[in-house]
Amino acid sequence: MKSEIKSAIIVGIIVVITIAAIGTYFSSLDMPKPVSTPIQSNIQTINKTAQTNDNPLTQTTTNTPTLPPIDESHNLKAPDLVGISGYINTTPEDLKNAMKNKVVLYDFWTYSCINCIRTLPYITAWNEKYADKGLLIIGVHSPEFEFEKDISNVKDAVQKFGIKYPVVLDSDHQTWAAFSNQYWPREYLTDYQGYIRHDHIGEGNYDETEKVIQQLLDERNKHLGLNILADQALVNIPEHQFSNSQTSELYFGYAFAEGRNYLGNSEGFNPGQIVTYSLPAQQNRDDYYLEGKWQNLADSMKLVSDNGKIVLTYFAKSVHIVAANNSTLQILLDGNSIKPEDSGDDVNDTIVHTSENRLYNIVSTSQAGSHTLTILAKPGFQIYTFTFG
Repeated sequence: MKSEIKSAIIVGIIVVITIAAIGTYFSSLDMPKPVSTPIQSNIQTINKTAQTNDNPLTQTTTNTPTLPPIDESHNLKAPDLVGISGYINTTPEDLKNAMKNKVVLYDFWTYSCINCIRTLPYITAWNEKYADKGLLIIGVHSPEFEFEKDISNVKDAVQKFGIKYPVVLDSDHQTWAAFSNQYWPREYLTDYQGYIRHDHIGEGNYDETEKVIQQLLDERNKHLGLNILADQALVNIPEHQFSNSQTSELYFGYAFAEGRNYLGNSEGFNPGQIVTYSLPAQQNRDDYYLEGKWQNLADSMKLVSDNGKIVLTYFAKSVHIVAANNSTLQILLDGNSIKPEDSGDDVNDTIVHTSENRLYNIVSTSQAGSHTLTILAKPGFQIYTFTFG
């Protein structure tokens, strides 16, 4: 065979082989790619979940849609707790950790305040109901009187009223000032980002406050991707009913009497002095009158004579006193020994024994009305206020 023919055959074979190789290559581009098996998919999901387990709040957020941020431009950030002198039911570190990503109810209270005491059944019920749903209640104990700064007294009150949430002692009113507060009781509610969303002064409107708690908890749980729903039912506790002409709180300390002086005796206040008081023939409703020798103190009056008397004509259903020291009181109502059906919780057969520094309930009639209360006291008796209900 001639060399030219051989060369042509060889070139032809090379061309055929080259064309076949190119065809094979392009046909492979159209083949489907392999799919992960179910086992491989599960491994990928497990690995992805494992990467989120460092933060418990992200464990249920893998498939949560992104929500728009909350507009907080018109809300104030809650200030820090400052000047705290003591902690009950918590520690500084535990409280700091507990506050993270929580809806927080700050309750400003003091344990001898009747208005504060009447709010506590609602607040303790909310703690029981919502603590595991994202609500943290902090009782900010800001004292009105010096004895309320004693942590042992506050601990006794916390136990008495069944308070299980954290309580901090704001004994110098530094946190009170940071919140620009002026009232007992007062509740501030913050959302989970720490912005104040609700502010309520005094008693009442419990349903309104609880509805805001539910709203903020639902908002929190949605934004954090938590599958938690707050019970939409409301705590059912009867509210205290006030009378229209109820006597206002009456103070015995000269430092508290400015602008609200209800001491009816002509002798008046004499700061730091022991004054002998006599009952006048004419007495006015809602003024209190003293008999005997009483030491005038900044926040109270203290009986120093062998016997003493307080007379008050008032309008209310119940009467309370904030008192201190060991003493024995005899209670008269409208000139007679008080009847069992009109006696307060701290009266036993017309007698009240004071020992602890606290609020004492001495009159509890079936309905509001005008009465004259007489307290016959023994030496050492110290009284801070009359309060009414």
